[in-house]
This record gives sequence, C-alpha cells and structure tokens, in this order.
Amino acid sequence: CVLNAREFGYGTVVLQSGEDPGLTPERIAGLVSWIKQKTGLAVTLSLGEQSEEVFRLWREAGADRYLLRVETTDEALMQVIHPGEPHGSRKANLERLFQLGYETGSGVMVGIPGQTYSILARDLVWFRERDFDMIGLGPYLPHPDTPLAGFKSDHPNQTLADELTTHKAIALTRIMCPDANLPATTALATINRSDGREVALQRGANVVMPNLTPVQYRSLYEIYPSKACINETADICQGCLGGRINSIGRKIGVGPGSRKSKLNSKEKNMK
Repeated sequence: CVLNAREFGYGTVVLQSGEDPGLTPERIAGLVSWIKQKTGLAVTLSLGEQSEEVFRLWREAGADRYLLRVETTDEALMQVIHPGEPHGSRKANLERLFQLGYETGSGVMVGIPGQTYSILARDLVWFRERDFDMIGLGPYLPHPDTPLAGFKSDHPNQTLADELTTHKAIALTRIMCPDANLPATTALATINRSDGREVALQRGANVVMPNLTPVQYRSLYEIYPSKACINETADICQGCLGGRINSIGRKIGVGPGSRKSKLNSKEKNMK
C-alpha cells in the first residue's frame, strides 16, 4: 500500500485503525521506521488514545502527524458518548501530541446525538484557540452495532447530521483557521455520492484522502454502513479523485502536505 502511495506521487500516508491491542506500539514503530526509510513519505497516525510513552516512541520512529478527534469539548456530552472516560483525557492527549512536536489534528462529528449548535460552535472556537494543524468535520453516520445507534436527542437545538450543516461547519472553520488542513471526508462522499467531496472542497476543505487499503480488507473496517469507495481499487480511486478535483478547476498539490504556515516557517529556517 505504501509503495503504491509513492508510485502514485502521494506525499503522505495515513495509518488508521481502531484501538486494537494486536497492534503493539513496537509493531507500529517498526512500520513507521520502515516507511520513512523506504519511501521518505510523511507519516500520519490515527490510532486512538495512547500513553505519552507510546506517542513518544512513534514520534522518535519518524511519525510526523497524529489525528485524534476530541469528539466534543462538552464534558456532559462526552460522558454520554464515552461513558466513564476520564474528564479531559482527550484534550490532555492532544496537548501531549503538541508537546512532542507532532503536527496535530482533531475534529468532531457533526450531528452526533446531544450535540447542539452552541456545543458545535464552542468546538470550532476551541479548534481556533488551540491552533490545530488539521481539523476533521464530517456528518455523524451511526453504525447499527454501536451503543449510539438507537440514541435520539429531542433537544430543540440538536445539530442536524446532514451535508449542509457539515458544509457550514467547514466554511466557518476555514474562516477561523485559514491555513489549517481541512479534509473533504469520505462520510460526505457517502451521503452525497455524486459530488460530495467536490462541494466540500468548494466550501473550504483542501484535503482528500484516497483509500489505499486492498479491497478485500476494507469491509473489515466498517465504521459506518455503505461507506463510499469500498469496492474501488487504489488505482481506480486515484483516477476518480483526480478527475473530480480537475472538474472543479483545482490542481492536485504535491509534497508532504504540511500545514501552509508550518511549511513557510520551515522554509524560513532553512534560509
């Protein structure tokens, strides 16, 4: 998969999974080190909450970025969607990532039950205050086998889990965080298969993440039903996304995809 990424001209690769005890810290560190040595690609990890020691191990192995969704900055809502999770644990983990020198990304699901428009607004303000490098915003799509699948909120200001509300959140985040990387998520492409990613790119997003996982394994990582691009091979996905991006007059960027302000800072330091 990683060698395919290099052949396709991608500048970064994302390794993402659930919090799987079978993926030991040492195994991930070895994989990160191999990728850096063999390809030189930037490595982004999205492997859930970990200890500071594990975050440090992966950073020292060569990981460049880490994505960890805060899910919500509202502690009452956090106890609903993650019962028993220690107060502020995700925020604390994100602070550790910043301190270890990762380019750090976070995000929330738009429309999760119990999320009001005020809560979502506070989330966006917090993203600006913490100055995240990447911010992921996608519509809440429940999986039927999860505890939240049947949970409904009757709050009059419950956030809608739809395309328009997600686009508004992306657009507001772009205004508040002008140089952050904002992905056009697969979830948006799932609820709008005709041009979900393209519209998101026109509303403030600037990143797409083609799936390189071999087709036969994709169904084993079903985070929500009917996920877009589940049956397309990596080369088909590359061609499709390229055509979609070109169709709206955009050009595909090259390089590792660092946040613009950090890239400029590195260039200044090299002069």
